[in-house]
Amino acid sequence: MTSTTNNGLAILIGAGPGDAGLLTREGETWLRRCEVVLYDRLANPALLALVPDSAERIFVGKRPDHHAKTQDEINALLVEHTSAGKLVARLKGGDPLIFGRGGEEADALAAAGCKFRIVPGITAAIAAGAYAGISLTDRRCASTLALVTGHEDPTKDESTIDYAALAGIDTVVFYMGIGRLEQIAAKLIESGKSPDTPAALVRCATRPEQTTLTATLGTIYQTAQDAGIRPPALLIVSPAIDPDRRIDWFSQLPLHGQTVAVTRSRTQASRVAREIESLGGLAIEVPTIDIRPAADAEHSTEVVECIGGFDMLVFTSPNGVDHFFATLFELGFDARTLADVEIAVVGPGTAAALEAFGLRADLMPEATFTTAALGETLCGLDLTDKRILLARSDIAPKILPEQLTAAGAIVEDLAIYTTAKPDALPAAAADAFAENTVDWITFSSSSTVDNFLTLTGEQATSFLKATKIASIGPVTSDTLRAAGFEPTLEASPHTIDALIDAIKNYA
Repeated sequence: MTSTTNNGLAILIGAGPGDAGLLTREGETWLRRCEVVLYDRLANPALLALVPDSAERIFVGKRPDHHAKTQDEINALLVEHTSAGKLVARLKGGDPLIFGRGGEEADALAAAGCKFRIVPGITAAIAAGAYAGISLTDRRCASTLALVTGHEDPTKDESTIDYAALAGIDTVVFYMGIGRLEQIAAKLIESGKSPDTPAALVRCATRPEQTTLTATLGTIYQTAQDAGIRPPALLIVSPAIDPDRRIDWFSQLPLHGQTVAVTRSRTQASRVAREIESLGGLAIEVPTIDIRPAADAEHSTEVVECIGGFDMLVFTSPNGVDHFFATLFELGFDARTLADVEIAVVGPGTAAALEAFGLRADLMPEATFTTAALGETLCGLDLTDKRILLARSDIAPKILPEQLTAAGAIVEDLAIYTTAKPDALPAAAADAFAENTVDWITFSSSSTVDNFLTLTGEQATSFLKATKIASIGPVTSDTLRAAGFEPTLEASPHTIDALIDAIKNYA
């Protein structure tokens, strides 16, 4: 055995079954600190957003027909990076020690003298039962539970699964058994399990695309064949399976089975995606806006430094709020600098962004949350000789400063951040549109419309004609119509929350 003399540490983290929200707090803590992460195919990619930008990301996923890395190579990578003094996160789907080969990886680390820890995760069987409305144990009919692999170590001379013993267990759950489903069902029946025993297949457990099929042990194979069920899926055999699925809460969520493409900046899209997935939908992030710091950083700093000389500060988006305060804090100031400055915002989303910095807006339109409505609200005040700072995008329409200037205000229209177009659609988004699997696409501004059309080019028409379109408000809707596309719905009021509610109600 070799011995390490550094401070390297490996953390074997259970990522849970698929829903990113099921990661444990302990797992999140280590992911946020790691310097290297080795991640599986079954670990939700969204969890990588927790990893520091500076960390090295290494994909080591496996499929039945292809391994990015062999298990020996994964073990070697863990030892290599840990021995180099790195904090290494090994992100594994489900639980590391439940058919996750975490024991082999821990053994390799121990043999090399590397320090390691194991963070449990929610294993797929437990999650599949909970999300499919199947109680794996039930004192009325299921007092025993067995977890079984349907894919044993191929180097073993023969199977060590005792089907005769399993036939006497009330609930049996097979992992990775789709490829051998026919043989598994036949072996259980041959060993004494009644062919009439209820059975279920749960595919992509806890994910928005989760599918549950129920049948009997004797018919489950043919049912799976007819439905074209593919891995990953678990087989559950239990008298506790209710064919009516009365406690199947997940499939009853309002957006279950709906795929929603979200066209916002990357950070904003992630927030909306989480809300969509909490309603059971599958969110595909399609960043069509790249938010960057002000092009003229020196001028922005000079203006923000003089904020105390303004009577009013106006925000027309959460991005404006975030970039303004980033500049304010870089100058060594804080919210107290705004004590004598009135603050106006365009709507609730921007107001919420402001409240994150401990401040409440003094002014906001009452019902219609658009720049035009904000202008009308402000022009209802006496603005004569009032110094107003607009902190907004470099491509913001000029109508607002023109309105305020006409009302007698002295306006500084500051481009506090720059809006750019990404180079291309993410591959996952492009594939989803090409395969016609997108049910909805959301547009939250005219920029998202224009940039999406530019990014998709000649394919834009076929993509949007096959998809329901959700628009945040009249300006965005007009931009869509000008391009030849009629929105399926328009949010009222014109907020992201109302946009999601409108999709939910339509669905």
